[in-house]
Amino acid sequence: MKKILCKGFSFSGVVSGLKKNNQKDLGLIYSEVPTSIAGVFTKNRVQAAPVLLDRERIKKGFCRAVIVNSGSANCCTGDQGMKDAISEARLAAYGLNISEELIFVASTGVIGKPLALDKIEAAVPALVKALSPGGINDFAQAIMTTDTVPKIVSRNGNIGGSGFNITGVAKGAGMICPDMATMLCFVCTDAEASPGYLKEALLSSVEKSFNRITIDGDTSTNDTVLVMANGVSGTVVGSRADKTYFKELLGEVLMELAKMVVKDGEGATKLVDIIVKGAASGSEAEKIAKTIANSSLVKTALFGEDANWGRILAAAGRSGVEFDPGLADIYFNDVLMVKNGMGCGDAAEIEATKVLKNPEFTIMVDLKMGEGKASVLTCDFSIDYVKINADYRS
Repeated sequence: MKKILCKGFSFSGVVSGLKKNNQKDLGLIYSEVPTSIAGVFTKNRVQAAPVLLDRERIKKGFCRAVIVNSGSANCCTGDQGMKDAISEARLAAYGLNISEELIFVASTGVIGKPLALDKIEAAVPALVKALSPGGINDFAQAIMTTDTVPKIVSRNGNIGGSGFNITGVAKGAGMICPDMATMLCFVCTDAEASPGYLKEALLSSVEKSFNRITIDGDTSTNDTVLVMANGVSGTVVGSRADKTYFKELLGEVLMELAKMVVKDGEGATKLVDIIVKGAASGSEAEKIAKTIANSSLVKTALFGEDANWGRILAAAGRSGVEFDPGLADIYFNDVLMVKNGMGCGDAAEIEATKVLKNPEFTIMVDLKMGEGKASVLTCDFSIDYVKINADYRS
């Protein structure tokens, strides 16, 4: 299926040798004109050199290109790591013949592994030469680590009779429990929007998407989400109504990408929406939902297709939120498994087990304490998750 991409943007992905498996590992996004840019980054206290560099450069609000490498996170690499991140940007700037201050950098891979800058330098000419509007699949492949599929989502929009596009690319399958971002995500739009508004729209959209997913409870050191708007379509996001519409469309793109990330979780076989309703507040509902979604005992039960509702209620109970367990109901899709804190018997368990055999389903906890509601997407923990992460560096 041909993807409808943003005007004025081109993409590429090549093999540089940073990975041992001879797969694409160096990607580039380039805009033919300067773009507005906004971003959100990891809140982990340990932050990779590219994150620190981008945090500084984004203050000016403009960009022309993003170079991304997989195979090395360039994190915990000391002063040399920052020098290498700057050099990586400089190499891209030289190849594109633009200012290096307009180049952003992102990296993903093994923490503590120095960046093989000589391999990047040798590959940049081919990377620049390969740029094309249709090269987004190559770019998506180049930023993958343990991902099994590239993740690309596009939406078309229309403001005042003028069309525009939003296209997002993400990578992530492990070390996913984002705090302000996800592993890596890059969003391009050919609409015109200010950096300030882009930041506002991105924060809102990320909070409802990437900050509501988990695979393994770990927040990466390299989490980065960047959104770029180059205005080449001629569509201007100006009025309040325009901004609301654009933010909704951006939210759709990020939500679909977030689901793709969880669905592609390392070794995952289930995509599960954990919904908590009836809490005293939305924040308390979210806290309980995240605790359930991150519970290893819950996630292994999901893999085993075991309707072990006691693990769900126990996870809710250790969330730090006060509620009356004697009021709680638990549903697997529309199957009532627990009523007022007590199991509904063998017949209900048989029906709930049928639900667990599906690749996607919902678990809802109704606390009946108030109007607060939240949801978090999670996946199961399989044997393959352990194997993948045990062998990650070998």
